[in-house]
Amino acid sequence: MKKLLLHLDTDPVASTFDQAVAYDAGVDNIIAHGGATRDNVTPHVHGMIFTRGGKNLKNSAIFIGGSNVPASELVGKAVKKAFFGPVSVSVMLDPNGSNTTAAAIARKVLTDYDVKGKNVVILGSGPVGQRTALYMLKEGAKQVTLTCRSMERSKATVKEMKEHYGVDVLPGETRSDEAVKRILAEANVVIAAGPAGVCVVPEMALENNTSIEVVADVNAVPPLGVAGMEVMDNGAEKNGMRYYGAIAIGNFKMKVHRGAISSLFESNDAFLDETTIYDIACKIDNEQ
Repeated sequence: MKKLLLHLDTDPVASTFDQAVAYDAGVDNIIAHGGATRDNVTPHVHGMIFTRGGKNLKNSAIFIGGSNVPASELVGKAVKKAFFGPVSVSVMLDPNGSNTTAAAIARKVLTDYDVKGKNVVILGSGPVGQRTALYMLKEGAKQVTLTCRSMERSKATVKEMKEHYGVDVLPGETRSDEAVKRILAEANVVIAAGPAGVCVVPEMALENNTSIEVVADVNAVPPLGVAGMEVMDNGAEKNGMRYYGAIAIGNFKMKVHRGAISSLFESNDAFLDETTIYDIACKIDNEQ
C-alpha cells in the first residue's frame, strides 16, 4: 500500500521544500493544501482516516507546516480533534522548520560536549530560540537565557514558556553590542537564532571572553549571526571555542526532518511536535 502524506500548510501555497524532503524520506505521494486553518482542515483529515482502516492506517500520515507558527499549532489541535479514538493517523508538526531546526542545533552543540551545569545564552526569542531553550534545559543546562532587543518582549516570551511548558528561562536584552558582551560574559554556550542577515554576536562581544566553549549560528545569509563564523564550521576550534555554522546545522536538520517523516509510517498514532521531534533527533548520528 502506498505511503500517503497529507500536507497542510497555513501559507497560501504549500511549501515545496517540505514536500521535497517528504519524497526523499520515502513518501510515495503527497496531497498538499495551502491556506489551512483550524476551521477548514477537518474534511481533509476525515479523507485520510476513513479511506483506510485497521493496520493500513499507518500508511497515511499528516504533515503540518507554514510560516505562521501559532496558526500551524492551532491546525494541529484541530487535526487531533478530528480523529475518532483509535481511528487516526500519525501527525508531524514543524511550522517554519522550527522544531527540526532547534533539534539540530541542540544535537550539534552536544557533539562530544556535556551541557549539564552550563550556562546557555540564546540570542533570538522566536520559535527556534524557544525550542532550543527547551532542549538545552532537557539536557541539564544549569541556566538558559533567551534574549532579543526588547527586554519587555523577552519577559513576555519566557512567561509564556513557563505557562506552557513549566520551565524557567531567564529573559535578556541585546539592544547594543555592549549589552551582548555583558550577557555573554559568563556564558558557556552561545546560540545565535536571530533573523537572517543580522550579526547578533559582534566581534567585540567575544573579545577576551574566557567562559564560552561552544558557539552555534543558524544564519546562512551574510552577514552571519556570529562574527568569525563560517557556514561550514562543524566543530572548528577558534580562540578556544568550538564553532557550528548554519550549513553544518542545516545538513543535520535535513536528517532529522527525513527521519521524523519516515517514523510517521511506523504507527497510526504518533504526534511529533516540539516535545517529541527532539527524541528522534537524539537517535540520529549527528557527525558529518
